Amino acid sequence: MTLRVANCSGFYGDRLSAAREMVEGGPIDVLTGDWLAELTMLILAGNRLKGRPGYATTFLTQMEQVLGACLDRGIKIVSNAGGLDPVACAGAVSELADRLGLRASVAHVTGDDLMPLTTPPVNLDTGETLDATPLTANAYLGGRPIAVALEHGADVVVTGRVTDAALVTGPGIWRYGWQAGDLDALAGSVVAGHVIECGCQATGGNYAFFREVPDLAHCGFPIAELHPDGSSVITKHPGTGGLVSVGTVTAQLLYEIGSPRYLGPDVTARFDTIRLEQEGPDRVRVSGVRGEPPPDTLKIAVNYLGGYRNTMTLVLTGLDIEAKALAAEEAIWARVPRDSFDQVHVELTPLGAARLEGTAGPGETTGSGGTALLRITVMDADRRKAGRAFSSAVVETGLAGYPGFYGLTPPGDASPYGVYWPSLVDARAVQAVVTVNGERIEVARATAPTGAEVPEPQEPPAYPPAPVGDGDPALTGNSASTGGWAAGRMLPLGTVAGARSGDKGGNANVGVWVRTAEQYAWLAAFLTADRLRELLPETGDLVIERFALPNLLALNFVVHGILGRGVAASPLLDAQAKALGERLRAAPVPIPVFSEDISHDRTT
Repeated sequence: MTLRVANCSGFYGDRLSAAREMVEGGPIDVLTGDWLAELTMLILAGNRLKGRPGYATTFLTQMEQVLGACLDRGIKIVSNAGGLDPVACAGAVSELADRLGLRASVAHVTGDDLMPLTTPPVNLDTGETLDATPLTANAYLGGRPIAVALEHGADVVVTGRVTDAALVTGPGIWRYGWQAGDLDALAGSVVAGHVIECGCQATGGNYAFFREVPDLAHCGFPIAELHPDGSSVITKHPGTGGLVSVGTVTAQLLYEIGSPRYLGPDVTARFDTIRLEQEGPDRVRVSGVRGEPPPDTLKIAVNYLGGYRNTMTLVLTGLDIEAKALAAEEAIWARVPRDSFDQVHVELTPLGAARLEGTAGPGETTGSGGTALLRITVMDADRRKAGRAFSSAVVETGLAGYPGFYGLTPPGDASPYGVYWPSLVDARAVQAVVTVNGERIEVARATAPTGAEVPEPQEPPAYPPAPVGDGDPALTGNSASTGGWAAGRMLPLGTVAGARSGDKGGNANVGVWVRTAEQYAWLAAFLTADRLRELLPETGDLVIERFALPNLLALNFVVHGILGRGVAASPLLDAQAKALGERLRAAPVPIPVFSEDISHDRTT
């Protein structure tokens, strides 16, 4: 017995044709879609303030394409597209069904909206207490309310804020009758949900070794074949582009995670127990996942208006890049004093052959020709100050500044920005409610029995570092910067390692994996938190946590505070840390010659 759960959306704005592709491409039992990122809730709050719907309207476009076929074939539809207003979203789906002449039972899940908050929330990452007025506050619900809706005959289930994995766990509870004590099965469904939640990221999208992926332009969306014990097979429809491999699944497993204990409202899934096996072409078996009881708290996502921001981007070309950047700043701050703003962020990003001071390679001179972007962001509570008063001052320097001046942004007004504030709430204080066929059902919180924690996995023997000076000097790195790992071919880390990175509030994670146990033994010994800091200077003196996942031949790093107050408030060019992993992979490191030299080196 298998439950085939297909994903058709990884974010608000994903491919509109995906729902139809998944329904028409082959047999499925449940069609799911994830519309809600942390940033999405803020976008929906802004829409609601402007009198627009507080839900993902593109969901209705997809439903118009597939609702009839899903009803005919008995395919259940489960989506968190309800956002801040699941009641209105469900109502819109019912109206759509009526207009199409269809009979559909549409349920909605509420209870996640905690506004107005009775006490100021404490920031989960920083320990600060919020002193602003929240726009939104939503708890992350689990899969059980979804299961209740399906048990009561719902054809379509629309939720607000639930965990991304709940879209798979809920149907699994419904089909297999899992109880709160079925921790391993629940944990397996959470892992399956995490793999397919981001759509094509499980099937070759955003994959470090993208040249291994056939027909990426027509990448198929993922399917989880979920079994009664919680194990699954990740696959996709035949004939679609993309790739389902141990590598692509590993990459997605490492996306936006922290500790190997993956906390959720239904179960704590132990990511350090996952086993992956290539079962066949485009088929990866996921098994062995162990579960522990969920925490007594639920995560809540709070958003508030932080102020106003404005960004101007200037292009610097040719010689003396850093001197030109300094001249540009001096001219701007002479017109609008830097200290007159609440916050200022300046980012100088070299492009092409540009080399900044202190970054020259062998035979190069600093400040050599090339192109760089100078990105200046100001943030302030006063919209006028951060608006044209700033952007016009930048433009005024155009004929009185550095040579070759031109910009990429016209002068414009400031725009509001929001701040994401993660917090916790007692799970007993949140009441999930399912409304289906006119019936209102309060979903009791399932309490898992207290059990022993799953044992920690054993680390492999450390790969022995070679003595400094051993090996061909032409192949060795700088021993001072490599901490004794001088013997080896100086190659980009990405020659043997893949990486995927992403945002979690103000933090970012970077997951790094390799293909063989020998490579992992080296990676685990070599890539410490301190060495990551050396290879990614932008991490500065920020706190970096490292977690080992030997079962996946992987390490996961969490860089605390690199994104400031979260994606919506981050002034960084890479505001969601999507490219952090790729910057790490480009860093040259001394790589030993392994007995099984399996690598992605483009020269081999």
